[in-house]
Amino acid sequence: MGRFPTLAGAVLLVGALGACGGSDTGSTGAVDTAEPATEQPSPDDRAPQFVNDVFDALDAVETALGAGQAYFEVTANAQFTNVFVAVDDATAAVAYAFVDGELQPPAPKQAGATGNTFTVDDVGYDPALVLSGVRADLPTSEVDAISVYGDGVGATYVLAATSEVGGFLDIVVGPEGQVLSVDPI
Repeated sequence: MGRFPTLAGAVLLVGALGACGGSDTGSTGAVDTAEPATEQPSPDDRAPQFVNDVFDALDAVETALGAGQAYFEVTANAQFTNVFVAVDDATAAVAYAFVDGELQPPAPKQAGATGNTFTVDDVGYDPALVLSGVRADLPTSEVDAISVYGDGVGATYVLAATSEVGGFLDIVVGPEGQVLSVDPI
């Protein structure tokens, strides 16, 4: 129950942000034909390196093992990226850590793995946009990690976030950052 207020707060915040749309009050109805200013993202708007590390880690595994690997999951945070390769017809997994740009030796194979898998070709999120929905809808939350999971038809992207009051959220996003669901953890 301790995390329910955080979700309720997040839902209220999202609703409040949606209600803060533009107003017609004072509008002359004139159409603005000026070119919009092209803004460079500020350092705070750029994706953290771990968002790109997913692609780098997958490339490193594909280089080491050969192209066309199946994966159960890839999870990246500021410290390292874990890559779980499906082996033995997706009944076992071998975990690799990608640390400071280097693929580490594999962990021992873990039997009994189940779940959907994905391939490198299924991972298509835009690193520059994948955090944009969370930043817009939950601007005081900090994204701590990104995970990619097999979903039966490709890949699903989940952002782990911490709210400013310490609650934890799993946020499923689309490839361009569209927030699809928010779940307290």
